[in-house]
Amino acid sequence: MAEEWTLPPVVERMWGREQVPRRGPRPRLDLARITAAAIEIADAEGLAGVSMASAAARVDVAATALYRYVGSKDDLLTAMADAAAPLPPDPGETHWRDYLALWTRAQRDLLLEHAWLLSIARLAPPMGPRRLLWLDRVLAALGGLGLDDGEKINVASALTGYALTNAALVHGAGAGDPQLDDAGITGAADYGEVLAQVLDPETYPALSSAVRGGALRGAEGWVDDGDFLFGLGLLLDGVEALITRRAGGRGPTGATAR
Repeated sequence: MAEEWTLPPVVERMWGREQVPRRGPRPRLDLARITAAAIEIADAEGLAGVSMASAAARVDVAATALYRYVGSKDDLLTAMADAAAPLPPDPGETHWRDYLALWTRAQRDLLLEHAWLLSIARLAPPMGPRRLLWLDRVLAALGGLGLDDGEKINVASALTGYALTNAALVHGAGAGDPQLDDAGITGAADYGEVLAQVLDPETYPALSSAVRGGALRGAEGWVDDGDFLFGLGLLLDGVEALITRRAGGRGPTGATAR
C-alpha cells in the first residue's frame, strides 16, 4: 500500500483539496484572489512590497483574515510562484525540438515579466498545479523518442535551469551596477574595452585574446537574443544526440545520424 503523505496546507489549497464547510456563509476570500493581489504588488514594487499586511490591504480585509488561507509569507510566495505561471504551450503536433525551444523561451519570458520570481530563494521542485502542468507538457513532447522518464525529467530540469540563468543575467544586467555606471560602461562592448585594459595576457591568455579580438565588440547592450538562441541550440543538440544514441545511432525520425 502506498504511503500517504501529508501535504502543507497551502499546497492542499493550491490543488483545491481543502475541506469546504457545507454550512455557514460562503467565505469572502480564496487563495486565488489573495495570490493575484500579491502578484500585483510584486510586479509593481518587487518582493519587498509583499507582506501579509499589504496583501490583506489589497483585498480589503484585516491581515489576520489571510492566515486562514496562507500560514506565512513563505506560504504566500509558494502560492505566488505557481499562480504567476500561465498555461504552458500545447505541444499538439509540434516537432519535439521546436516545442522545447518554445517551452524554454516561454519559461524565460515568464521570469522576465515577473522578475521578482528570481528573488524567491527557495527554488524547490514544483508542487503546484500550474508548474506541474508545464512539466507534464514537456514530458509529453518527448514521448516516443526512446528516452526513459528519468531522462525526460532531467531534460526539463536542464532547460528550466537555462531559462532561469538567462533571465537572471538579463535582469541583473538591466538593473545596472553602480561601479559600471560610474565608469560609463553601458553595454558589453564597453565592458570588453575595459577588460582589454586590465587583463594580463600571461595570466589570462585565452580570455585576453578573445577580448582583444573583439569577442564582445559586436554585442548589442548586455544580452543579445542571439546569445540565448545559441545556448539553447547547444542544449537541444545535446538532447538530440541523446535521442540518437537511444535509437541505436538512428535519428528520432528513423534517419541515420550524421
